[in-house]
Amino acid sequence: MASGGLQLLGFVLAFIGWIGIIISAALPQWKMSSYAGDNIVTAQAIYEGLWMSCVMQSTGQMQCKVYDSLLKLEGSLQATRALMVAGILLGLVAIFVAVTGMKCMKCMEDDEVKKMRMAVFGGVIFLIAGFAVLVATSWYGHRVARDFYNPFTPVNTRFEFGQALFIGWAAASLTILGGAFLCCSCPRRETSYPATRAYPKSAPSAGKDYV
Repeated sequence: MASGGLQLLGFVLAFIGWIGIIISAALPQWKMSSYAGDNIVTAQAIYEGLWMSCVMQSTGQMQCKVYDSLLKLEGSLQATRALMVAGILLGLVAIFVAVTGMKCMKCMEDDEVKKMRMAVFGGVIFLIAGFAVLVATSWYGHRVARDFYNPFTPVNTRFEFGQALFIGWAAASLTILGGAFLCCSCPRRETSYPATRAYPKSAPSAGKDYV
């Protein structure tokens, strides 16, 4: 029962993390314009994401523009895109694999060990997906921080971490934690001890009564 509860907890955490990865990849707020300078006009906020850039006016109206050409994008942005998409696809595969091995499902009931191994395999895929997203978000965040502290970057073109970046970090952590819980549900091999050898009991000798 404890293993089944840990298995279910791991799957729920990993599934929530996978949903967060999709949300993070879709949002345009991967980095936002910084107001670190004293003379920065705050009439509009600029956001940049993996697929588009947006400008939000002080009135609340947002206008977004999808990036025109894939070849014009930086190599690091293309790599971040690829890692995020890979994390989403791996998470989808991990969901189907882990569901097959869940104790609450009736699939593969005839082979309990194989069923548990399927859940562990799904956890491993969740771990790979989580680490892929963690690398993508950390790499992107490093670039944002590097450009922000670069003295040659104009003050009005500096960016800070956006909301989508924090969502991506949290989602990757949940996915990794859930995958680890699924891996911990691996069935342990029971230690087999050699059977004790039964020795025949000696019949009690009939004592003779002496008078």
